[in-house]
Amino acid sequence: MAFKMSVQDYKGKINEVEIGKGDKAFKIGGQATMAFYDFDGETGNSPKVGMEILDVFPEEWITSLKDLYKDVAHSPVEWAKFVEKELGPDFICLRFLGADPNGLDKSPEECGEIAKAVVEAIHLPLVIAGTGNHDKDAKLFEKVAAAVEGHNCLFLAATEDNYKTIGAAAGLAYGHKVGAESSVDINLAKQLNVLMGQLGVKYEDIAMNIGCSAVGYGFEYLISTVDRIRLAALGQNDKTLQMPIMTPVSFETWNVKETVAEEEDAPEWGDKEERGIAMEVSTAASIIAVGSDAVIVRHPKSLATIKNFTEAIA
Repeated sequence: MAFKMSVQDYKGKINEVEIGKGDKAFKIGGQATMAFYDFDGETGNSPKVGMEILDVFPEEWITSLKDLYKDVAHSPVEWAKFVEKELGPDFICLRFLGADPNGLDKSPEECGEIAKAVVEAIHLPLVIAGTGNHDKDAKLFEKVAAAVEGHNCLFLAATEDNYKTIGAAAGLAYGHKVGAESSVDINLAKQLNVLMGQLGVKYEDIAMNIGCSAVGYGFEYLISTVDRIRLAALGQNDKTLQMPIMTPVSFETWNVKETVAEEEDAPEWGDKEERGIAMEVSTAASIIAVGSDAVIVRHPKSLATIKNFTEAIA
C-alpha cells in the first residue's frame, strides 16, 4: 500500500502586513501553516532581513563596524544611503538612541526632521525604533509619525505603557504600521493586541515584537513562546494572535558577554568580531526557523548569511 502523508489542516492564517511604498515595499506574514511546513499548506511571504542604523555615531559598536561606517555614520541620511546601495537589505531600521533621556535627549521635533530626511533619501522601507524609554518613545513617535506621513513605516514599538499614544499617532492618524511589544509571553502579546484593536488600530496594521534574547540566554523559552503563539493563531484561529512577528535581533545579541568581552580578557573565545557575528547569525537563523517573519541585524556578514539562509530554505 502506497504511503500517504498526513496533512495538518489549520483553520487560521497569519495576516499580511505591508511595509513601505513603491517597488521596494514588501509584505510579511500570510502563512497558513507553521514556518516552512510547505507540505502542510501555504507558507506565505519569505522572511525579510533589515539593517540597524542609528541617529548618532555608534560609539559603542565594535571597531570594524565603526571603521566601515566612519565616513557616513555622522549623518543618518548618508548612513542609510550607504546601507541601501552597498549592503542591500530588505529594509532599514533607524534606531533613535540619541533621543534617550539618559543620553543626548534629542527632542522629538529634531528626530522627526531626521526621520523625514532619511525616508526621503532612500527607496527601502523604513522601520523606526525608539529609545526603550516608554514615556519618551510616546512623545518621540508622535512627532516622527507625523514627519514621515505617507511612507507607510513600521514603528517599533508600542508597549502596554504607551500604546494609546503610539497607536493613535502612528496607526490611526498617520497611516503607519505599529509594532506591539511584549515580553516573551503569549498572554501579554494577546492582551496588547486586543488593547490596540480596541483603540481602533486594525489587526492588519499590527506586527508583533514578542521580545528577543540571544541564543543561550533563555532562548528556548522564546522559541516555545513563538510556537504557542503560532499554534493558537493557526490551530485555534485566534485572530488576536494572527499578526506577523518582527524580531530586533541586533538589539540583544551585541550586548551579551560573548560579544562584548575583549580578546585580552577572554583569549580562548577568539576574535571579538567573529564572536558577535556568530551570536547574531545563530540567533537570527533560529528565530526565523521557528516563525519570525522579519529580523533586524547589525553586521553586514550577518545580513549576507541570513539572506542566503532564508533563500535556501524558503
